[in-house]
Amino acid sequence: MDPNKIHPDLRDAVAKFPPLPLRNRFMLYLMSIASPLMGKAMTVPGVKITTRRANGVKVRVYQPENNGNASGAGLLWIHGGGLVIGSPKLNDRECTDYVKKYGMSVVSVDYRLAPRHRYPAAIDDCFTVWNWFQENASTLNVIPERIIIAGQSAGGGLTAALAQRVHDQGKTPPLAQLLYYPMLDDRTATRRELDAIKHPIWNNSLNQVGWSAYLGDDFGGPAVPSYGAPARREDLTGLPPTWIGVGGIDLFLEENIEYAERLKSAGVQCQLDVVDMAPHGFDALFADTSLRREFIAKIDEFVARILSESK
Repeated sequence: MDPNKIHPDLRDAVAKFPPLPLRNRFMLYLMSIASPLMGKAMTVPGVKITTRRANGVKVRVYQPENNGNASGAGLLWIHGGGLVIGSPKLNDRECTDYVKKYGMSVVSVDYRLAPRHRYPAAIDDCFTVWNWFQENASTLNVIPERIIIAGQSAGGGLTAALAQRVHDQGKTPPLAQLLYYPMLDDRTATRRELDAIKHPIWNNSLNQVGWSAYLGDDFGGPAVPSYGAPARREDLTGLPPTWIGVGGIDLFLEENIEYAERLKSAGVQCQLDVVDMAPHGFDALFADTSLRREFIAKIDEFVARILSESK
């Protein structure tokens, strides 16, 4: 991609970002195995961080150290990594920020990764943790009806799939869903004309690796299993209020815009924020920028309104 299409504040950092060697099967396997080691655990004053088992699924839990600061709101977080790499520790900053800003208890899912664990392993783990969160809400100082679900990239796609599955099960719905540049549609990875664009950070070649690892033989076919690729769902009515944020040069821009438009057409409250000249994952990878601060401010505005309306 032409560097001039990248925001000036990000050009140098993007140029230095190392390519992910996921097309090499051996390296993909090694990175998947090493994913639990990814990320440096943070210690944040005022936030208690623990590791637990949620009906067999490992989770990372973030809570206010002082129970008097708990607001009754909760957040279920799903990390990114193309469905093949990643760990909850990578999002310690985001999760602790939610605790400090809103007095939330946050539960981050350590879901199983492809290709060792294909669909439906990841979404099954997320659904299991959602049910556990609902069942144990009182012990976490959370009101079950005030839990938001959120995720980045592949985690954003799993968040969208989780909202669909919870809706279909007739269970207590999430208060809202926050989709950070979500990975929603496997069909994007089949569009070979996108390969030549070489999108920064996450390109279509890597996208094919992620989707094929997760869906196997169903990848790119005429149909995928329910909740396998959330953009494939035809009926989006009844889903929770939604925020979608994406960079203007993100590979997922087109599918994110389309999903937002379809949600609105289905009567779902949806806010779409597009950050001009920003690549995939810019807020997580390049923290000290005005772009990230403006992006987070838009999320905060949405979350604050949703929480206020739920009181």
